Amino acid sequence: ESLGISLAALRAAGGILLLLIGIDMVFARPSGATSTTIDEDNEAIERHDIAVFPLATPLIAGPGAIGATLLLMADAHTNVLHQAMVLASMVVIIGVTLVSMLMASEINRFLGLTGIQVITRVFGILLSALAVQFLFDGIAQANLFGG
Repeated sequence: ESLGISLAALRAAGGILLLLIGIDMVFARPSGATSTTIDEDNEAIERHDIAVFPLATPLIAGPGAIGATLLLMADAHTNVLHQAMVLASMVVIIGVTLVSMLMASEINRFLGLTGIQVITRVFGILLSALAVQFLFDGIAQANLFGG
């Protein structure tokens, strides 16, 4: 709240961002939150040193992931064990992401396009449910309706 943003507002905004990403996943369409722009693609092609322009970072740690992490850490702000669990979960997710990227060709061959679309849609539904819960929690915490 030092920036003048309440945890309720952050929770609601994170919920909205996650919901938009979840909807894109369910309907299998790319959005600005999960894809790069033409200018970013052109800049990546023109760079001689790819370490200068980490193209994958905004896709792995995008607004949805950052929002979810902030909310989970804010919920655990007084409990060191919960904070450690959030950080451990992040490390596990990064590890799974690394293994998935290294084995992308094999995974793609095994699942095929239909399998990938099914998994994307299932996870999109789960992400949308989590997003709506964040949104409901933010509205309830803001006490907008006086209840």
